[in-house]
Amino acid sequence: MGKLYFKKPSKEEKNVQPRPAKETIEFLLSYSKALNVVEYRNMKFETLLN
Repeated sequence: MGKLYFKKPSKEEKNVQPRPAKETIEFLLSYSKALNVVEYRNMKFETLLN
């Protein structure tokens, strides 16, 4: 059975938070601007205005 080797993260690596890409943020913002939710009685209609 093979041994599993791994690198222990240093203190500096533990504090690093992953950051989203700029393209991801732009995509989510444009999607949220284009999303329109209309409530009618007990129903919700979601439309994407693109």
